[in-house]
Amino acid sequence: MTSTSCVVLISLLVQLSGAICPQGCLCISDILNCGSSGLDRFPNPLPFTTSVLDLSHNRLTWLAAGNFYGVPRLHTLRMSHNRISLLSPGAFHNISRLRYLDLSSNKLQVVGKYHFQDLPALEVLLLYNNRLTRVESNTLMGLGSLRKVYFSFNQITDFPFFSIRKHSHPNLVTLDLSSNRLFRLPVDDIVVLPFAVQKGLFLHNNSLECDCSMYRMFWHWEQKGYPSVKDYKDDYKCLMYGEPQISINFLRSSHYFENCTIGKMISLISPKADKIVYEGEQVRLDCTGTLNGEDLSYSWVTPHQENISQLIQNGTLRLNQDGSLEILAAQSIDSGVYQCTAVDNTRMVNESREVNLTVVAQCMEEPFNTGYTTLMGCVVTLVLILMYLYLTPCRCGCCKPPPPSPSISTSGEDRCTLASIFAAPSTDRLKSKSQSDRHVVFLEPLLMGKNGQPFVVEQPTIEWDTENFTIIRERNDSE
Repeated sequence: MTSTSCVVLISLLVQLSGAICPQGCLCISDILNCGSSGLDRFPNPLPFTTSVLDLSHNRLTWLAAGNFYGVPRLHTLRMSHNRISLLSPGAFHNISRLRYLDLSSNKLQVVGKYHFQDLPALEVLLLYNNRLTRVESNTLMGLGSLRKVYFSFNQITDFPFFSIRKHSHPNLVTLDLSSNRLFRLPVDDIVVLPFAVQKGLFLHNNSLECDCSMYRMFWHWEQKGYPSVKDYKDDYKCLMYGEPQISINFLRSSHYFENCTIGKMISLISPKADKIVYEGEQVRLDCTGTLNGEDLSYSWVTPHQENISQLIQNGTLRLNQDGSLEILAAQSIDSGVYQCTAVDNTRMVNESREVNLTVVAQCMEEPFNTGYTTLMGCVVTLVLILMYLYLTPCRCGCCKPPPPSPSISTSGEDRCTLASIFAAPSTDRLKSKSQSDRHVVFLEPLLMGKNGQPFVVEQPTIEWDTENFTIIRERNDSE
């Protein structure tokens, strides 16, 4: 066996063993801790049992494709405080179960789709304190499990808010863009973000331009008590006339925005409307509000996250010139919240409105209530039975009166009535009955005399009640 073959065999054994801990690292069960180890090269190979990997506080400068080969169980990766400035395409290949990725405090300048496209299970992404100046529009595309993403303390001047929608990021609750270089916010894209994202959108410590649309949006969020505004109220500043020297805290200096009337502030997001229709009906959803300019544009977002921004008529939906949306034949699948946005392109003011549509199935109304009909039938039947019992003469043999007896008086009794059948017997009847059931028993046992001749001993006569098995009285023959 040649020396080359031995080296290959040893390498394979090392990779398959999974028990070899990289030099300078600490292996604890499924945790591999290589933090603060002075690494300037990626450790290789990694134990295949690794689920938590810490490479923070080292001198790594880039990530190459295939670095994470052989660790399919990895779900937490910490690589903060390195010198990483480049992420190669496919750098995170083979770790599709990763849920937590920390790349903060590095030297990244641009991030795009190909960087994170292999991480569908990613929930938390930390990219703060880098040198990012641009975030491409498809950077977060495909990350449907994402809950929190942090871009703070970078140099970002523009962010693709339009790429975040409820259907693409249903779990997103935190988007931190604080401490960047955002100047002019695309308010029309921000106000149509999912409400959970708006509530967790952090934009403080940016050099924002002072204008009414921006002020109305933050004023509305403050009234709603969103933590992203309420907890950082003193850190929201804007530049008057775009001059860096004139910076004001606009949430505490409302007098600078006196021209932005309260009415306009409230109309930024109109009250939610509810509409209930039957299946098959034609429905018209209005996008009416306070905007009445000539240069208005409208867009709708359906419950299925379909964006409609052009005048269309596709046989199912129709967007009219006045901004109203028509559903030609409503079906149950059309139920949900429809969001309309009207934009005044001249004054750069926009307004959004929501309509909650409920489509119910049509059903034939029953002429009679089944339960009520059944109850009435039972009542009528019971009345007829009672009438029959009380009004019909008794014809059964058991009800015929017995022949008259001297000991039992039948005067004043009608045995053919229902009352006489179930009534309790009278005291006189019980008394006469007890007398008729009396029997006299003579006990005359034979006894032997002195000469062997039998003789009869006189015994008392006993009156015996055979019904109650009691002795009524005793008497002698002489009585």
